[in-house]
Amino acid sequence: MLKEHNIKLFAFTNQPGISSGEATKNEFINELTSFGFDDFCICPHHHTTGCTCRKPSIGMLIEAARKHQLDLSKCVIIGDRWTDIEAGRKVGAKTILVQTGAGKKALAENKHEQTKNSPHYIATNLEEAGKWLLKA
Repeated sequence: MLKEHNIKLFAFTNQPGISSGEATKNEFINELTSFGFDDFCICPHHHTTGCTCRKPSIGMLIEAARKHQLDLSKCVIIGDRWTDIEAGRKVGAKTILVQTGAGKKALAENKHEQTKNSPHYIATNLEEAGKWLLKA
C-alpha cells in the first residue's frame, strides 16, 4: 500500500542472534529483501555491547539518512518495540507503535512513558499504520 504511493520503505532491526551465532546476517538480508524493503540496516550486536547502532540508539537511522539523503524529521518510524519509538523520537521522526509482535507488551510496559515519549499514533497492525500515514 505504501509502495503504491511511492513511499520508500527501510528496515532497521536489532538482531543480537547474529552475534551469538543463532542466525546469519545473510538470513536476515534475504528475509528483508523478500519483504520488499528498499534498503535496511541490521545491528548484529548484543544489547550489552554498548554499540551506537542498536536501537534506541540512532546509528542505523543516521546511516540510512546519509546513504539515502533522508530528512529524518520528515520520516515515520513504525515499530512494535518501545526502542523503535525512542529512536524515532530522538531523530525528530513521527512514530507509530503497532500492536502486533511485541507491540502490545511494549505498550503495557511503557505506560509511564506515554506522555512526553508517546508514539504519535498507536495502530492495531501494520495495515492500519499505513492507512493512518497516508491520511496524515
